[in-house]
Amino acid sequence: MKNYYRVMLGRNSMYAADCFAGNFIGAHFSVHQDLQPLLSEDSRAFNHILAPQWIAQNPSKSKVAAGLACGVLWTISKGIQNGDIVLCPDGQGTYRVGEVLADYQYLAGEILPHRRAVRWFAAIARSDMSEALRNSCGSIGTVSTISKYASEIDSLLGQQAAPKILSTDPEIEDPTSFALEKHLEDFLVANWAQTELGKDYDIFTEDGETIGQQYPSDTGPMDILAISKDKKQLLVVELKKGRASDAVVGQVLRYMGFVMSELAEENQTVRGAIIALEDDQRIRRALAAVGNVDFYRYQISFKLSKI
Repeated sequence: MKNYYRVMLGRNSMYAADCFAGNFIGAHFSVHQDLQPLLSEDSRAFNHILAPQWIAQNPSKSKVAAGLACGVLWTISKGIQNGDIVLCPDGQGTYRVGEVLADYQYLAGEILPHRRAVRWFAAIARSDMSEALRNSCGSIGTVSTISKYASEIDSLLGQQAAPKILSTDPEIEDPTSFALEKHLEDFLVANWAQTELGKDYDIFTEDGETIGQQYPSDTGPMDILAISKDKKQLLVVELKKGRASDAVVGQVLRYMGFVMSELAEENQTVRGAIIALEDDQRIRRALAAVGNVDFYRYQISFKLSKI
């Protein structure tokens, strides 16, 4: 089964033209070594080896920054499989579409030296995408998984009829809430400082760039990774997104476990937060046994103004 990914080709797509002309995708992250000896199916083993090396070479950086670098490098080098589809923005409102053809290779001294060969075969205008797909393709970060939009992407490529608005994910109980809460994630990030959580936490940034939205882990991307203003606590924020209650509770706990073992410094604790549209007794019951996860409801209001 092929998967679909959005891959950024340098900050603000600065290397897109080179990648399109050279038929490749790639990454850098200041890692100047061949990763082939380190690559395995286990991303955590890869991180355990590379992250300390990366921090030694970048002593001013955090474990969170190291985790991001290692996560992206592993995904591009190993996680993306031959035959998978990548969508890469050209910086002009269009996504080039390509099929990954070959295993990892390292080209020392070149731009984006950690590479995969790609056959570019189509282009999709951002304006032709659904709003949900545009939001996912616009997620912060070098790589984002967009396989849930495979039907729409195939439709845009002319391979099959346009899909109906539904969810094939068995964990999604309410597709309408799922779509709404994706918008909420973007709104929450854009207006973080005005929220209750923004009083005590900042979304994680590195060198002025927000990296805490859709932060990668070995069990999937976290919706939001934040850090307390005193730098003593990391916060994992997960939106329910129409999922079953047990699924979202389990997910936030898995993410917290990852943060505890892989990202938190010795003096940092980890806390979680679940945000949902409606009160949910099943979530409250589950969290009653967990002392470090909070439950929030969000409210939406609007008004009509006659013109």
